[in-house]
Amino acid sequence: MTTKLDVEVSKERKNNLLQIISKFGVPSVPKSVWQILNSLLPYLALWILMVLTIQRGDPYWITLLLTIPAALFLVRIFIIFHDCCHGSFFTAKRANIITGYLSGILTFTAFRVWRRAHLGHHAYFGDLDRRGTGDIWTMTVEEYSSASTGKRFAYRFYRNPAVLLVLGPIYTFILAQRIAPKDASKQERISVWITNAAILGIIIMAWLTIGIKTYLLIQLPVMILAGMAGVWLFYVQHQYEGVYWARTETWDPLRASLEGSSYYKLPKVLQWFTGNIGLHHIHHLHPRVPNYCLQKCYDEIEDLQKVKPLTFWQSFKSLRLNLWDEKRQILISFRSLKKALQPS
Repeated sequence: MTTKLDVEVSKERKNNLLQIISKFGVPSVPKSVWQILNSLLPYLALWILMVLTIQRGDPYWITLLLTIPAALFLVRIFIIFHDCCHGSFFTAKRANIITGYLSGILTFTAFRVWRRAHLGHHAYFGDLDRRGTGDIWTMTVEEYSSASTGKRFAYRFYRNPAVLLVLGPIYTFILAQRIAPKDASKQERISVWITNAAILGIIIMAWLTIGIKTYLLIQLPVMILAGMAGVWLFYVQHQYEGVYWARTETWDPLRASLEGSSYYKLPKVLQWFTGNIGLHHIHHLHPRVPNYCLQKCYDEIEDLQKVKPLTFWQSFKSLRLNLWDEKRQILISFRSLKKALQPS
């Protein structure tokens, strides 16, 4: 049980950490502009190259090979979008909004709608009583065991890797983002309309120039690959062995940041393409730190280095973790369910 003293110590430790980290939470306009250039220009260059391969009649597999780096650059563009949602990419609010809208169009994501859901995720991540806002659907052992057959089927279907990592991104980025949520504000609805209108304009322009078939042969695989990478990153950031979850009354924001958000240690090339988002424990501790400052923040603050890294190969084990066992405070697989339900 968490005592009042424990909570006070945790708050004091978090405040001290935030004070130290805050010096890294100042955006640099030159670095931000450079990141836009080194993400957007290669992405556009790859697009031109892919168009040429199709127009020349080259084998389609050559185009598909080029969609891989293009998708990685699109992930990097999404990281820019993500930082803009936190207001951490530029100092000026308007610059963040404009850049957020533009990068959102390229990634098929409405800026204001996604921002609200994502900020909700930051407020409630790791809290079992406030799940469901911008996160991966996660049920406890008790909830699953008492659920109806239909709900169990739906949950197993949702957590199937093929659904989660292939059908999920297609639905999320290509379909779901085209419609504003029922509870969306006027600004959020306008955000969806602007994004959709811009995407439609790009499609019409492509239709009149390179042709709709060429556009779809490029855009669809790029979006699917980038979406798969994005959903995978989001998944392993909060679904892994040793992750922290708690009920509201005992939920500790410091533990949620340092133990409930992974330090996903990727190879340097992938770390660059993903904008250091693997240093997710730092991001949740202080979301206003720009992505290009996260590594330096980690290197200079010893407390942040104490978090055990989740390696690239280790992360694939997370796919078999499906349910939260409140008794043992761990994520377990569907196969382990029977054992988890046995009386202790």
